[in-house]
Amino acid sequence: MPEAEAASPGSGRQEIGEADRKGGPGHTVLVALALAVPVTKLAYTVGGGDAVRDVLVGMEPANWPDILVGMVITDPLLGSVLAVVVSRVVFALFAARGAVPLGGGAVRAFRRAALTAANPIAVGIIDACFFGPWWGLGTGLTAFALRQGVVVEYRTGRRRPHHRHGQDRAGHADPGYRPPAWLRRAAGVEQWVALCLTVVVLPLLAFVSALDGQAWTSIVECRVTEGGRTGNDRLIELSRKGNGVVGWNLDSGQVSNGLGCTGDESRYVREPWWRR
Repeated sequence: MPEAEAASPGSGRQEIGEADRKGGPGHTVLVALALAVPVTKLAYTVGGGDAVRDVLVGMEPANWPDILVGMVITDPLLGSVLAVVVSRVVFALFAARGAVPLGGGAVRAFRRAALTAANPIAVGIIDACFFGPWWGLGTGLTAFALRQGVVVEYRTGRRRPHHRHGQDRAGHADPGYRPPAWLRRAAGVEQWVALCLTVVVLPLLAFVSALDGQAWTSIVECRVTEGGRTGNDRLIELSRKGNGVVGWNLDSGQVSNGLGCTGDESRYVREPWWRR
């Protein structure tokens, strides 16, 4: 019994390492959100039903990802949390495949630091370009902090990378690495923070953004000719065709071709779902 109890935590950590190798819960959540959220955004914005099909046809398949991209780059909080979660999922995936350098020495320490910091710096710069320096700084630091626990657990052997062809997993740790107790506790807290961000905060923010009543792209006012009527209508821009725009006509509720378009400062189409 004592041996079984002692082995239990290790087997739990091994399961976490296996989950990391498969992308963990973050992979599942990201795929589900990438499928469900754009359709939810589209259905609530244009009214659902036949309108959704008309808009998707009008956008053409190559432009369908524009809905998700538009949501991310126009919502600072959603974009920042998504960047942190993606950074963490990617790092855990590569760590589970043995990417974290083990052992002492300046070269390995530099490789660990570069591996841990490169992606957070990149997502911080991208975030800063879209939303400003403070958003970028916060995103980069959060992404970096949520990687430290992964490094600590793989270096101490609490998690073990996956080896193919039945290779032995035992002893895969830095024998001379003894992190302080507070750092080991912080590594455990990091796991729960990352899980909460991934399975609670990110989906909540994504669906709030999907139901906020704003268009995912620009709204333009164009000259539209339909039958014998010519007038200025507001369109959600779906694509550019020559010197005009193909868009969802908010006035007539159909896909229209517009000419002589000018941008509208507001992207609001309807009241947010929670105010209706």
